[in-house]
Amino acid sequence: MKVMVIQGPNLNMLGIREQHIYGPMKLEDIHKQMKNFADANGLDIEFFQSNLEGEIVDKIQESLGDADGIIINAGAYTHTSIAIRDAIAAVQLPTIEVHLSNVYRREEFRQKSMIAPVCAGVITGFGPFSYHLAMVAMHQIFQEIEALKAQQPQQA
Repeated sequence: MKVMVIQGPNLNMLGIREQHIYGPMKLEDIHKQMKNFADANGLDIEFFQSNLEGEIVDKIQESLGDADGIIINAGAYTHTSIAIRDAIAAVQLPTIEVHLSNVYRREEFRQKSMIAPVCAGVITGFGPFSYHLAMVAMHQIFQEIEALKAQQPQQA
């Protein structure tokens, strides 16, 4: 099964921007850890990052038929983008929202997620480990989907 990892605006600046909030780890290093987890658990994984809302919407839509689940850190678009929310709802893939920082310990405007209501779950505040937790959760979701498929009667 395949996981599509979608990273939103400014995540390409990890390791440089506001290290006191986001830590020193670069996005490439987070992706390397996620790839290691995927390889160890027989999962395919693809990474995408964009600072542009429309490109993120396009990638979510392209995931339909290409991926089995989405892990997304929509960055600032988390709090503002109805378009990203609607794209996630439209593709109906299991989606996990991820944030490095604990958004509930930050500014009030960061505490409202437009996309959380259409996601399977939200992981926030564990730094880069948030992505590992998301991979564990997605792997569990995939196992549950496979178990349900195995219970379905075989069609002739």
